[in-house]
Amino acid sequence: MARAWGAWPHPQVMLPLLVLLWLLLLRVRPARTQHYLHLKPVPSDKLPVADIIEDPDPALDPSEKDADERVLRRKLGSHFDPDFMAVSRPPLLVDPSPTSVSASWRSKPRFQRPLGAVPPELRRLDLSETALGQQLKLGKRVRRKLLQWLWARTACPVRYMWKELGARFWPRFVKEGTCSRARSCSVPAGMVCRPSGSVSKTLLRWHCQGWERQRFCTWITFQYPVISECKCAC
Repeated sequence: MARAWGAWPHPQVMLPLLVLLWLLLLRVRPARTQHYLHLKPVPSDKLPVADIIEDPDPALDPSEKDADERVLRRKLGSHFDPDFMAVSRPPLLVDPSPTSVSASWRSKPRFQRPLGAVPPELRRLDLSETALGQQLKLGKRVRRKLLQWLWARTACPVRYMWKELGARFWPRFVKEGTCSRARSCSVPAGMVCRPSGSVSKTLLRWHCQGWERQRFCTWITFQYPVISECKCAC
């Protein structure tokens, strides 16, 4: 017998329709926050870490009570590294102190020379013969100057700068490393300085789950990678 007009579809057809409708309804509410799902820096070979896109809703910020420095220092414990972390804004965005971890270069008008002794691999170079096989007689002073020039041309020091992460991170300021690519680091030119090593610093992140009255927020720990070494590479 033919099915009457307006009768319910067969159960095998109705069930997938109900599931589809339920999924559509679930997507309506959280859709406004789908661009703010990154709670931590996403692991990547590209350093330094890119800025995290935050939900601008101020209700997701920690309160003054939640940001109590004494409580957060106890929570972070021995992971707090004053050389790479700061609770308040540092006096300088770039630290030029010759004794600090950020001092990789000594500024000069036309030339930048790395600090410290010439690396052993450069001191072992044989500079007494040219590429065409011609013999050269170099005095100690000339050889030292030439090695210093080669080192300055090929060195890839790490340059550190302070970065503000925002109120949802503690400590709020972290010192990041960068590899300068303003010039080539090879002779002949063609290669540039690239990150070759990193260290992880433990920070706190204010993390909220749920919506409105059902929202629960707390501080969680996470690893923040910082460039610690650069090398000359293609």
